[in-house]
Amino acid sequence: MERRPFTVDEYVRWSDVDHAGIIFYGAYVRFFEIAETEMFRSLGLPYGEFFDRYGIWLPRVHFDCDFTFPARLDDRLRVAAYISHFGGSSLTLSFDVLHADKRRLCAVAREVLVCTDRRTMTPRPLPPDVRALLEQCAFAGSEVREHLGLVARVEANE
Repeated sequence: MERRPFTVDEYVRWSDVDHAGIIFYGAYVRFFEIAETEMFRSLGLPYGEFFDRYGIWLPRVHFDCDFTFPARLDDRLRVAAYISHFGGSSLTLSFDVLHADKRRLCAVAREVLVCTDRRTMTPRPLPPDVRALLEQCAFAGSEVREHLGLVARVEANE
């Protein structure tokens, strides 16, 4: 079976847009949260059980996002979620947002999550079986963009 990045499709809704009808930058966080939650669920790690089962949290310590193409009300976006880096107690969760109809990259984001003990909030390594599952979602951005059909367009724009 071909290894593929996790993707989820979602529409830009009324609550996501500003007065000009363009997606408000903060609304992207909702798309990232949906993709992250569903990626973990697809690995058998639903958040409703995951943190209790392992006694950990995954707080965000960094977030950045570049916006490259405007999405508008009712546009269908395909959000790819993938792990782009593992550290000692952290992981970088990346997101590429494709405008599904125009085949353009709308946004690229990164979140750094740190695995912490649930009681003390001190950093600790990811549980080995969790890391093994998450390694299935480890990709380079270029691999994800190739899967989304964007490699030629992105390279032409660089």
